[in-house]
Amino acid sequence: MNGLTMGSLFDGIGGFPLAATHAGIEPVWASEIEPFPIEVTKHHFPNMLHAGDITKLDGAMLPPVDIICGGSPCQDLSVAGARAGLSGERSGLFMEQIRIVKEMRNADKSRGRAGIAVRPRYCVWENVPGAFSSAEGKDFLAVLREFVQIEEPQMDVVRPPAGRWEYAGAVLGVRSCVAWVTWDAQYFGVPQRRRRIFLVADFAGYSPIQILFDQDRLLGNPAACRGTRQGTAEDVRNGLDDSGGL
Repeated sequence: MNGLTMGSLFDGIGGFPLAATHAGIEPVWASEIEPFPIEVTKHHFPNMLHAGDITKLDGAMLPPVDIICGGSPCQDLSVAGARAGLSGERSGLFMEQIRIVKEMRNADKSRGRAGIAVRPRYCVWENVPGAFSSAEGKDFLAVLREFVQIEEPQMDVVRPPAGRWEYAGAVLGVRSCVAWVTWDAQYFGVPQRRRRIFLVADFAGYSPIQILFDQDRLLGNPAACRGTRQGTAEDVRNGLDDSGGL
């Protein structure tokens, strides 16, 4: 991953930039509106540009990066909230992340870049497991469709036959891939149970399968990771229909 660059949306106190630096990835810019988190990240990442309010950003004008990360607000998706879903004021900001990715990729294409050279090539989305059941599963379906159709607008995604999203899965396109897995922080050196969905999109390849399901590449509790590996891979194999949808 060395040599890659990253932009962080809904940055908070810089969790994604911190992870990026550990992986040899350079955090170039971040979007956050709360003053205290911005001061924290300015201290730890003095060279990172602070771009401001996501709703006022233009992806075509931001410095292009290889990866855009974002954990859009989860309050409207959480089972502990009012469950307004993606139509809610806060969780609906997810669509701003999609918009910025599209704008940056379109700008890169207009500059003559193509294929694997179009930025961002990768996108990471993090959120609560409540996203699986929000709006009876329709919200997570919408999330998958939005990511898949960034590069392949003709593709569609369907819900699993059982009508329930598994904790891990993937959608394979003709030239792109979106995959997700649910991890618990207790297995990664944090003394609490905190489950989160991590979704990775590759708009020019199938790397999310390796990134998310090759557990030997991950830090954390080896025994716990080993215990989930077979189930994760099996869910992916069983969750794919003949067309590559879920």
